[in-house]
Amino acid sequence: MASLYGSQTVISLLHRVLRILEEESALETDISKPVVQFKHPAELKKEQLFENLGPPATEDSLETVVRDVVRFSVKTQHPLFLNQLYGRVDEYGLAGAWITEALNTNQHTFEVAPVFTLVEMAVIERLLQVVGYGEGDGIFAAGGSMANMYAMVLARFKLCPETKKTGLYSTTPLAAFTSSDSHYSVLKAAHWLGLGMDHIHMVDTDNEGRMLPEALDLRIQEALDAGERPFFVNATAGTTVLGAFDPLHSIADVCHKYSVWLHIDACWGGALFFSQKYKNVLDGAERSDSIAWNPHKMLGAPLQCSVILLKEKELLYKCNSASATYLFQQDKFYDTTYDTGDKSVQCGRKPDAFKLWLMWRARGDEGLAALVDDAMDKSRYFLEKIRNHQDFRLVLPQFQCTNICFWYIPKCLQGQPETTEWWERVGKVAPLIKQRVAMNGRLLIGYQPLAHRHLPNFFRFVLACHPTHSEAHLDTVIAEIAAAGSDLLV
Repeated sequence: MASLYGSQTVISLLHRVLRILEEESALETDISKPVVQFKHPAELKKEQLFENLGPPATEDSLETVVRDVVRFSVKTQHPLFLNQLYGRVDEYGLAGAWITEALNTNQHTFEVAPVFTLVEMAVIERLLQVVGYGEGDGIFAAGGSMANMYAMVLARFKLCPETKKTGLYSTTPLAAFTSSDSHYSVLKAAHWLGLGMDHIHMVDTDNEGRMLPEALDLRIQEALDAGERPFFVNATAGTTVLGAFDPLHSIADVCHKYSVWLHIDACWGGALFFSQKYKNVLDGAERSDSIAWNPHKMLGAPLQCSVILLKEKELLYKCNSASATYLFQQDKFYDTTYDTGDKSVQCGRKPDAFKLWLMWRARGDEGLAALVDDAMDKSRYFLEKIRNHQDFRLVLPQFQCTNICFWYIPKCLQGQPETTEWWERVGKVAPLIKQRVAMNGRLLIGYQPLAHRHLPNFFRFVLACHPTHSEAHLDTVIAEIAAAGSDLLV
């Protein structure tokens, strides 16, 4: 058996991997191919790829395993993968990801990541201009939840810098505020940072899922009256389910009134900053203190690619620095201000900025804007098709992002009184249709209820940038759901 450590053998395997990706449709956009060959966990465990972990493998057996891994994985490149807030990976971003994986370096010092350090700085500098900050700082983080946590830590440090040393033991309880439609990461951050979930105050939203500024003002006043210290407001630009954009100018007014840090979770909707046609929903973002954004979502950068931007320089360093002398020596042979790792809560950090940088270099501002505009335009086409279809019903009359939420109403429920029991039956429809289309591999699309709005299970169609999406693909989505639900009895 040839040694797998031999360079030629490894190169041969890499060539095989690329061929397998092509042959098993991992890079395929043909909707006649399945999105997934679904197997239940007990069935999948029986496949040979999970056997014989331990003994060394031959090159041929490795090829078989790799082929099975690809075969039974979800093809997120597929035009009918509409299950999550991400999808097809950008080809230039994929090339960037392969490069960073092959070079296998750590984004903590200029010493080991000279090019990637300057790339991250260049991308952040440009993003600060795009969001309207002009100047400031930022860092790429391990996902949007972590980026939101960064913002909360920065806000706490800005208000109570002594807690970096003394902790929260003698501090007045700190209060944070977010909308009832916002991402759950804010609650998790409160737990991890020792603030406590009880001190995250949920703010009411309007009928379209946008935070009500007057409700925010009231909740802050209630927290003050209860002896809490308001320090952080999380506004959302593109909520997870409804795709709502909070009214940023009005929220900024409330935050200014109470001297509270304003963070914007733009992890989903931040891509609209690039669109001249649609970015008006982000008006007022420049008045915030920090912004989180995930280019790996709508824009299609390879997972993961997340950034936290903030208006104030030096705050990241002051807040997070621990000055590890074995990494961040100040007597190095080069300018150590380029060692960015001490600004991060991580030590090991991948050079994720390079994936976005290569995409941006290849496509330019206009190319990125075109991707976003196309996704938004196609979602509007889908919205009108659903609006005018007798078997479907929209959850909202209009949507601000590419999220389109709707119910399918099977024949057995049409024309009946819409009682509480009728709506309970409607709530059973989406899970059954999801099961059918997932099992046949034709479509993956998400569903969920919104309990705080008393809405039973509905479908959430969500479109990320996918330049091969056509109107015919979107028509197919509707046809697949209708076909899977036509004979349902609930």
